[in-house]
Amino acid sequence: MTIVRPVAESDLPAVTRIYAHYVTETVATFDETPPSRDEWRVKAAAITGTGAPFLVAEEDGAVLGYAYAGSYRPKPAYRHTLEDSVYLAPEATGRGLGRLLLGELIPAARLTGARQLVAVVAGSGEEAASLRLHAAFGFTEAGRLRGVGFKHGRWIDTTLLQLDLGS
Repeated sequence: MTIVRPVAESDLPAVTRIYAHYVTETVATFDETPPSRDEWRVKAAAITGTGAPFLVAEEDGAVLGYAYAGSYRPKPAYRHTLEDSVYLAPEATGRGLGRLLLGELIPAARLTGARQLVAVVAGSGEEAASLRLHAAFGFTEAGRLRGVGFKHGRWIDTTLLQLDLGS
């Protein structure tokens, strides 16, 4: 049975490993060097310290994915907008865990008082699953930025998606 719960310090090795895969093997993130466990500790504390959600999907004691809603941009006027991130262990994709995590993340983001939830989906053709996942929860496309990232020898687009969380 899969449970979704808030991240704990003991989850950070799994979070670090999951994200490292996407950094080194995909264009889903524009990071080029995987953050260390200590960097994740700081990031998780910063996210949860603002009251924003950072969730993990756990099955039989193993963390198979995570999702969080962090600050969209650092400037003060963006304080009512969050950006979501959802990552699954490579062996756990295609099982509905992304849907489970995002389904829990959205109401948790609403509880923060945020008005908007933004997704920045990177890719130039391989991002269809992430776009479908977000569309299933009512996100709408707000724009596409072409060739804004360069990774693994190619230019990458980002699609901006937005969900109105209410006021």
